[in-house]
Amino acid sequence: MAYRSIEKDGYILYQNEGGAEIGSASGKVIEKDGLVFRNLAGSGQLLPYEDWRLSSEERAQDLTERLSAQEMIGLTLHSSAQPVPALPGMMENAGTYGGKPFKDSDAAPWELTDQQKKMLDSGMRHFLVSKTESVEAAVRWSNNIQKEAENLPYGIPVNLSSDPRHGADTEAAEFHAEASGVSQWPEGLAMASVADPSVCRAFARAVAREYRALGITTALSPQIDLASDPRWFRIRDTFGSDVELDIALAQSFCDGLQTTEDSSTGWGKESVLAMAKHWPGGGTGEGGRDAHYPFGKYAVFPGNNLSEHLRPFTEGAMKLPGKTKSCAAIMPYYTISWEQDFKNHENVGNSYNEYLIRDLLIGQYGFKGVICTDWGVVRDMTPHVGMYVRGGKCHGVEKLPVEERILKLMYNGVNQFGGLDEREKVDLAYKIGCERYGTEFMDQLLHTSAFKLLLNLFRLGLFDNPYLDLEKSKAAIGCRELVALGLNAQQRSPVLLKNKGGVLPLEAALKIYVPKRHVDPHYNFVRMKTATAEIDPLPNILLHGRFTRVDTPECADAALIFIDSPRGRNGYEFDMMDRGQQPETGYYPISLQYRPYTAELARDVSLAGGDPRETGTNRTYKGRTEQTANEKDLDLVLEARKQMGTKPVIVVVRMDKPAVLKELEPYADAILADFGVSKKVILDLLAGTISPQGKLPVILPADMETVETHCEDLVTDIRPYTDSEGNTYTLGFGLHYWR
Repeated sequence: MAYRSIEKDGYILYQNEGGAEIGSASGKVIEKDGLVFRNLAGSGQLLPYEDWRLSSEERAQDLTERLSAQEMIGLTLHSSAQPVPALPGMMENAGTYGGKPFKDSDAAPWELTDQQKKMLDSGMRHFLVSKTESVEAAVRWSNNIQKEAENLPYGIPVNLSSDPRHGADTEAAEFHAEASGVSQWPEGLAMASVADPSVCRAFARAVAREYRALGITTALSPQIDLASDPRWFRIRDTFGSDVELDIALAQSFCDGLQTTEDSSTGWGKESVLAMAKHWPGGGTGEGGRDAHYPFGKYAVFPGNNLSEHLRPFTEGAMKLPGKTKSCAAIMPYYTISWEQDFKNHENVGNSYNEYLIRDLLIGQYGFKGVICTDWGVVRDMTPHVGMYVRGGKCHGVEKLPVEERILKLMYNGVNQFGGLDEREKVDLAYKIGCERYGTEFMDQLLHTSAFKLLLNLFRLGLFDNPYLDLEKSKAAIGCRELVALGLNAQQRSPVLLKNKGGVLPLEAALKIYVPKRHVDPHYNFVRMKTATAEIDPLPNILLHGRFTRVDTPECADAALIFIDSPRGRNGYEFDMMDRGQQPETGYYPISLQYRPYTAELARDVSLAGGDPRETGTNRTYKGRTEQTANEKDLDLVLEARKQMGTKPVIVVVRMDKPAVLKELEPYADAILADFGVSKKVILDLLAGTISPQGKLPVILPADMETVETHCEDLVTDIRPYTDSEGNTYTLGFGLHYWR
C-alpha cells in the first residue's frame, strides 16, 4: 500500500506516495495499484475522470461525455452573492435554515441554507461568496458545501468565487467583499501607482494563498478595463490609463494568481482561476456614466479606439508568460458598445453581441477559456429609469423573453450566466434552441461549456481533495509574512504631487490641525441616497508617536486636510421621476471639480441613446449644472489657508477617480494623492518614516472643459493640470523626498 490515511474534522485525508492527496467525506474511495482514488460515481470501478494520474483534459473529456444535457445545464449557472451566514445585505438576499431566518434558527453560521441545497440539487456548482462571519465560518461552510456535492451524482465539486477582498481602503469598498482577515494590499489604481509588475505578481500570489485557505478558487478579477474616461466611478478598480502598464499588470496578476510553482502544467492546489474583466473594455460610457444602470448603458468610441481597449486582454490576460498561458475566464461588461458590431450592426450588451463574443473574442483572438456574463445580465429590467443595482441589466434586449436572452448568449459562445440561481429558463432556452437550430447543435454548445468548466475544476485539484484544514487555513490567512508584503506595497503607492519649499516630511511631534469633513447626501452604488455625514477623517490612535492633534488652527504648526475626489450623482438624477418629469430630463454632467459645474460644452445630441423607459434617444445634459456632495472639502482647504497664514497646509486627496485640482492647489503647500491605502501609511509618509515613490496612474485634468470635450475612448486628449510650482500632473508623474 503506497498511501496513508489521516482522520480529519469531517473527512478522511489519503496521502498517496508521490501522488495526489485525496479527501473524502462520504467514504466513496477505491484502491488500485496500491493507490487510493475517489470513487465519485459510486460504480465500484475506477473511471477515467476519477483517475488523478491522467491529465486534466482527459478527465474533463471523460466526465463531459457521461453527462446528459440536463446535467450540463446545471454547470452553466453561477450563483448570486452568498453571505456566510445568510443575512440580508446590500447585495444579498437572506436565505433560510429549515424555513426560518438565521436569527430564528438553531443553525450554525456555516450550515447551508435551504436555497443553497436546492441550487446544488439543480446541478449548480459555481457559487459567489460575499461576506463571511469569520475564517472558521468560511472554512466550515466550504467543507459543508463540498460534502453535499460529493454525495450528488458524479460528485462534481463546487467552485467558489469572490469579488476582490484584499483592498486596504475599506472606506471605498462598494465592490469589495468583506475581508475575513486577509492581508491588505493596494488594489486597482493604487497598484497601478506602484507601477511594478513584480509587486503585482506578489499581490496575486498572496490573494491565491489566502483565497485557497478560504475555499475560494475563482477570483472575479483583475479588472483591466483601460481607464480612458476620468469620470467613470469604477476607474478606481482598474490598472489606470497607461495601456502598456495595464498590459504588464494584467499579465503579472493573472500569472501569479493561477500558477502553482512546482506543477508541470502550472496548475494545482495553489492556483486560483483569474476571470479578467470587462471585455471589450467598459470604461467608455458616454459622459462617464456606468452600465450598472440603464442611464449609463452605452459605451461610445468617438475616437475610433476600440483596438486599444482590447490590448489589456489580448496582449495581457490572454498571453501569460507562465505555464497556464491565459486567464481561465473572461467577463464581458454590461455596456452596449455603440456601433462597434461590424457584422450584424446590433447595439446590444456585449455578452449578447455575436460579433464581439463569437467572432472577435473566440474567433479572431482564439480565447479558449470560460466566458461568464456579468451578474444579472439575463434578468428583466426594473420598470423605472433610476436604476437600482439589483435590477436586470439586459441592455439592448429588454424586449426579449428571458429564455430568448439566454439562447442568444449560448449561441454566441457564452458558457456561464452570472447571478442566475434557477435553471428553468435555461432549460426552456435549450428546448427552444433544439427546435430552432437542432439538438446536435445545442448539445455541442453545452458540451463545449461543460468541458471548459469541468477542466478548470480538474486543474485546481478539486476533484481529488476539495476540503480544507481549519488550523492550516487560520495560519495562512493574514499571516505575518503576507501582511508585511501588503504593507510594503501600500507604502509604495501614494503619489506626491506638490511639495512647496520641501515642507514634507513634517518634523516629529508637531502639533497638527485636522478638520472634520461634511458630506451632503448622495447616491451610493445601489442608488440609495445617503444621509448627511460629518466625518472625522483621522482616528487619533494613529497619531501616537508621530504628531499631536490640536483643536484649532491657531494652536497648530501645520494643517492636515483629508478630502475625497469630487462626488456626485454619477450622471443621473434619480428623484426626477418623483417630480413627474420625463426620463430624458434626468441626465446631468459628472463633475471632477468641487464647485458647481455647468456643462456648456457638452454635446447638443448624445452619441447614443434610447431605452424602453424613455420617450426619446437624446441623452444630452448640455447646460445642466452638477453640484458635488463634498463641495465643502474645497472650503476646508481655503479656510485652512486663511487660518494658518504662512504655516503649512497639507492636503491628502483620496482619489476614487481623478480630480480637477486647480480650485485648491494654489492654497496648498503640499498635495498627496491616495489611490486606496491605509491612513497609517499616509501618516508614515507625511512623517518621513517612508518616502513617496508612487507615479500617477491617470491624468489629472486641467479643468472640466478638457474633460467635457475629450473622446471617452481616448486617454491622450485630456490636457493635464500644471500647478504653481511647474509640476504637470500627467501619467507617470510623482515627486520624491528622502530623509
